[in-house]
Amino acid sequence: MNIGLVGVGRMGANMARRLKDRGFHVTTVFDLNRAAATSLAQELGCAASPTLGDLSAGADVVFTIVTDDAAMREIFTGADNLLASAQGKLFINCATVSPGIHVEVERLAEAAGAASLEACMASSITQAREGSLYLMCGGREENFRRAEPILKELSASLRYIGKSGEAAKVKAVVNMVMNINTAGLAEGLGLGEALGLNLTMLREVFSQTGAASRVLQTDGEDMQNRDHACFFSAAHAAKDSGIALQLAEDNGLDLPLTRETKTQYDRMVASGFGDLDKSGIAELTFKARLTEQSGP
Repeated sequence: MNIGLVGVGRMGANMARRLKDRGFHVTTVFDLNRAAATSLAQELGCAASPTLGDLSAGADVVFTIVTDDAAMREIFTGADNLLASAQGKLFINCATVSPGIHVEVERLAEAAGAASLEACMASSITQAREGSLYLMCGGREENFRRAEPILKELSASLRYIGKSGEAAKVKAVVNMVMNINTAGLAEGLGLGEALGLNLTMLREVFSQTGAASRVLQTDGEDMQNRDHACFFSAAHAAKDSGIALQLAEDNGLDLPLTRETKTQYDRMVASGFGDLDKSGIAELTFKARLTEQSGP
């Protein structure tokens, strides 16, 4: 079985390394950042395909890990796309995109004689490298069963949600809540700092009370120490909260916390902080940091 990957940024590259470590035949990679694709290909001993068509021709299973709806649609419908020689192939789509795009891709793949599966990731870079991702899958169950032996090597937990688009709905809600929790933690620590509280003590108290959260474990110390090395970017947080907001609007719901959280992440992007980790939202809530940004 030959495996190709489209999108070899932080997540895609580490998934490729993991698959190679587990004995899978990673034959080809593609990225718009040609240097990144070439570097990874040299590391793994595979090809850096010059086009999507070439990648598809050289792989039986293709993972796609791209940035957003537009990128996802482009790789399946653009002038250079993955479906030119897609007969019999399986496309496993891992990007966080709107549910409707997954449904559209499934329809396009089937029309080309191929199959598709959404495999939404609720984990980060370290988990991609270790093979401990939390994967939520949507699509035809037979496609899930076909992909399962590969996905088990990438994940610590693998869950089939249902038909195409359903896993993407779950992922949208997961990231919506995660982003709200992140913004809330940043405000709590920001207020604690303004009140002169010891933030290490405050985080310890949070951990033993109703203020505890997974985000406290992953982001609390980083917020305190201003360590915003990127595992999940503010730009992605803004995009994902936007997906949830659109789904809410489509279903007649008003979600004020989600809307305000997206506004905060949009502020980060507009201020040039979009490439910081989502923990960087603390830069908008700590009084001293806001003063530092505004200058004398």
